[in-house]
Amino acid sequence: MISSQVIQTSIDELRAITKVELSVYEPSGVGIAHTSKSSAIPEALIIGFAASPADSQVIGNHHLMKIHDDGEILYIVVATGMDDEAYMVARIAVSQLQNLAIAYRERYDRNNFFQNLLLDNLLLVDIHNRARKLHLETNVPRAVFLVETKKEKDGIAMELLREIFTMQAGDYITSVDEENVILIKNLADNSTPDALEDVANTIVDMMNTEAMTNVRVAYGTVVQELKDVSKSYKEAKMALDVGKIFYAEKDVAAYSSLGIGRLIYQLPVNLCKLFIEEIFGENVPADLDEETLNTLNKFFENNLNVSETSRQLFVHRNTLVYRIEKIQKVTGLDLRSFDDALTFKIALMVVNYMKYLDNHSKT
Repeated sequence: MISSQVIQTSIDELRAITKVELSVYEPSGVGIAHTSKSSAIPEALIIGFAASPADSQVIGNHHLMKIHDDGEILYIVVATGMDDEAYMVARIAVSQLQNLAIAYRERYDRNNFFQNLLLDNLLLVDIHNRARKLHLETNVPRAVFLVETKKEKDGIAMELLREIFTMQAGDYITSVDEENVILIKNLADNSTPDALEDVANTIVDMMNTEAMTNVRVAYGTVVQELKDVSKSYKEAKMALDVGKIFYAEKDVAAYSSLGIGRLIYQLPVNLCKLFIEEIFGENVPADLDEETLNTLNKFFENNLNVSETSRQLFVHRNTLVYRIEKIQKVTGLDLRSFDDALTFKIALMVVNYMKYLDNHSKT
């Protein structure tokens, strides 16, 4: 159904142009919008006209016309005036509101379709049939982007996204929960991974500048058929979770670039616990201080190069060696050795994953 505010705006605009007073009613006689209080007519007249087989009728100095949608009476338009101009204005109002009703219904139907498509609630034959009715192409490249924002910002995020990514371009904005806004993006046949990342970064920058809020964006791989959109959605959801666990410093997470984080995310919990016990025993580094974490990250970034790491951290080489040896005393792993460094890096990621699962189970 069209909102009363939209209906009011539509008839106010017609009134400003034609000077003809207009009213819109529900078939039950309830008034929805009026350009003037004097244009209202008795409820009984509306109910009587709604029950009649006629689509238009003149009662006193009022032209009454019905608006239908799929055989159902949606609204009744009333134009005040006995001349032909009032009659024509009533017809224009009916046409305008009829088109709005169709557009709103199509938008709702598309929203319902995409929500069920994302959640795998449709049979293959239903996907093709409904796509044809909704004028959706079934064989074009698409990718799903998830935008995680604060709940109170969801409405703003959705409106901002609709300003940039439009249905005319084949894009669609929807949601299936209270946590994320979903963009189903139509793509060119030659879209590259860089093009997808550009879309994600555009969303992050726009939300930061327009909505004054930080968001996290994740996206799945490109699919070639409409039926596979749910696959890209599942990948985007995984990318969002994996990004928060292992790459918290990044605003954008791509499913195709999750690396070892995706592997750990899919491991059974019991296997993760056994691995942690095997590596650390009772000395699990659950809460490393910020200085140590920063040192480790920089050391790994520089491919275990002590001199370059100490230079970038502005610390003496011996200080860095001392920090590395301190970790070795606790864990038994010498991070200057590639095998030990790799083991420690993976083990630390598994620890973070277990902490995430523990916190998630408490919420």
